[in-house]
Amino acid sequence: MTFAQRAFALLQYPLPHHALSRLIGYLAECDSPRLKNALIKAFIQRFNVDMREALSEDISTYTSFNDFFTRPLKDAARPIGAGVVSPADGTLSQFGQIRAGQLVQAKGHTFSAQTLLGGDAGLAESFLGGSFATVYLSPRDYHRVHMPITGTLREMIYVPGRLFSVNQATANHVPGLFARNERLVCVFDTEQGPMAVVLVGAMIVAAIETVWAGQITPLAGTPQHTRFDQPITVKKGAEMGRFKLGSTVVMCFARPLDFNDWTANSTIRMGQTLAAAKVSSAELQN
Repeated sequence: MTFAQRAFALLQYPLPHHALSRLIGYLAECDSPRLKNALIKAFIQRFNVDMREALSEDISTYTSFNDFFTRPLKDAARPIGAGVVSPADGTLSQFGQIRAGQLVQAKGHTFSAQTLLGGDAGLAESFLGGSFATVYLSPRDYHRVHMPITGTLREMIYVPGRLFSVNQATANHVPGLFARNERLVCVFDTEQGPMAVVLVGAMIVAAIETVWAGQITPLAGTPQHTRFDQPITVKKGAEMGRFKLGSTVVMCFARPLDFNDWTANSTIRMGQTLAAAKVSSAELQN
């Protein structure tokens, strides 16, 4: 398996990541009923998608494959737990303390918080000694991203980059994967101090959207830094963004968190309690 994973990772280096992703994005936005219904049916069968959770279980109601892929769920499908909650459905691939400015990518691999956050040394310094958690969204998962705790948006940083696949095989063999891929860094002020929610692009991810600015990626390949003078507060559990085709969310917290009994590569759902801060419980209430 290690040889196969390494070969899979190496084969991605010469591929035209952005061109392939934009082509897939064009197909995913096609509104031809015959084509989009065929794509949706094949996807549901291939990845065993549970449509009983979807607000609309009828695939004919979706205007395109992307409309289906970013489908909303029924109101009761994802109850919001206590403390810091998972922002998405997926696999909790890694979590822990940010040590010496480094986050764990996979066994034996770390990457720099400063690089992940777009090269901002001051921003990265605010997370020294804090915690991080990474959630990988597989194709079958719900692909909207929600707030782990309530926060007020301070700034948004678009960082151009490659679009390697972000599955476990690539994470094991591409150094600095999440700090190399195209990504959107959303920085919030919270009662727990600064929090960064990083939406990482990946191969065939046609776009990343936020609820406050609409579609952000793809851009022209130049960094963009946006500050928000007018407060935009997003409550815990509320939607903050979405992936048009799946990827990964990396969260950075200024304070240490207690991740309870979680283990790496556990399945997690949006709204499920991820961690508690090592401070009074009152500070974590929304």
